Amino acid sequence: MTFEIRVGQGVDVHAFVVEDGADEGASGRSLHLACLEWPGETPLEGHSDADVAAHAACDALLSASGLGELGSVFGTSDPRWAGASGAAMLGETLRLLTGAGWRIGNVAIQVIGERPRMSGRREEAAAALSAALDGATVSLGATTTDKLGFLGRTEGLAAIATALVIRD
Repeated sequence: MTFEIRVGQGVDVHAFVVEDGADEGASGRSLHLACLEWPGETPLEGHSDADVAAHAACDALLSASGLGELGSVFGTSDPRWAGASGAAMLGETLRLLTGAGWRIGNVAIQVIGERPRMSGRREEAAAALSAALDGATVSLGATTTDKLGFLGRTEGLAAIATALVIRD
């Protein structure tokens, strides 16, 4: 049996909403990260829900399969994706991959930022990401930048993902 294996990488970065001293959440948004809502945390700016973990995973999967990249598939000019959840974007990415004959081997995601602290919800988040990809294996980690740069100053969040796809 012959099969093709490919690896792709994806990156996503979003700034936290700046609310000029207003209470967190005054923008009407909430923080969505790794297909979970994080009550009490400052939300991220974005056309969709700005879920950096889900977006990086989409980008890695699209890259690995040769089906484009996040901006070409979920562009800000397409009103269908305005306010869309990371889970919906992962579901659409899976639909595109499956339609092109690919299946997911695994996805590994690293979230980078000072907050929120993910350790207490890491397994829940990995399970939510996996569910959005119809049970595909997803591993999730998090790190800080030791207070360096815009991520260390808590101006936003970033995520890096690597995905393995297989075609029989």
